[in-house]
Amino acid sequence: MRTLVIAGIVILLLGIVGPQAFYTVDETQFALVTRFGEIKQVNTSPGLRGKTPFVDSVTYLDRRLLRVDMPPSTLPDQDQQFLTIDAYTRYRTIDPKKFFEKLGSKTNAADRVGRIVSSLLREEVGKINRTEIIGGIVDEETGVVTPMNTRIELLERVRAASDLAVKSTLNDFGIEIVDVRMKRADFPDAVAQNIFTRMRSERDKLAKGFRSEGDKTKLEIESDVDRLRAIILAEANKQSNIIRGEGEARAIEIFASALEQDPEFFAFQRSLEAYKKFLESDATLVLSSESELFKYLENPAGLGSSPGE
Repeated sequence: MRTLVIAGIVILLLGIVGPQAFYTVDETQFALVTRFGEIKQVNTSPGLRGKTPFVDSVTYLDRRLLRVDMPPSTLPDQDQQFLTIDAYTRYRTIDPKKFFEKLGSKTNAADRVGRIVSSLLREEVGKINRTEIIGGIVDEETGVVTPMNTRIELLERVRAASDLAVKSTLNDFGIEIVDVRMKRADFPDAVAQNIFTRMRSERDKLAKGFRSEGDKTKLEIESDVDRLRAIILAEANKQSNIIRGEGEARAIEIFASALEQDPEFFAFQRSLEAYKKFLESDATLVLSSESELFKYLENPAGLGSSPGE
């Protein structure tokens, strides 16, 4: 029984003292052992380590790439045209002791690094124009973007200057700036609205030009078509009049020839045609009894006598 009690006490002591005496270092971390705020040991390799229990404390620092997002800033370019630029940077800790002494924590590091990079970005942006910042030339007629290397060169200059700044004698944060990138570079909302309005006006002007040109072409085509139509109709009327005249002349010749062959029969046929026309109509026809029209009704032979005899 006494042995069990002693074993229990030993296990209890190990449970209390063990976590205070030992700690582990992951491969993605640096471990700093401090005593009353003073660094006693820096561990840069993974494994199990020991420390003085209840006196020493362990601070872990991330050895991976860390990202700092700067708040979007409105920056003037070389021509004093403002752009809203949203950028970020990535850094790595190379000296955990200096990092801990100068910055203390990842939050402080993000604030200091963000300020330095933002300041240098503002300085570099002010040296070039808007097209170079955007990194491309846009053809306003076709909308095709021709890429440029100026944006990449701008960000590389900012990265190099930022890296020198954090490694300078004044700062010496124990980190290195690995990358600086720009997520977007847009016009401020008020300026963008003015630009959209101007672009819309230019497009309206261009559209009106196209419509005017189209109306002009339409009128020219319609004028040519009307002229050709008038010419075709005039030629058709000319040919129809000629054909009609020739037909009427031929008809007169035929009638004249028929009349010469048998004038009496011709007169009889014409009378029958007249009878047919006025008998089929509802009109009332008043004629003299001596009219030639009644000749064949009174005397079918139509010879010798005249109406009324």
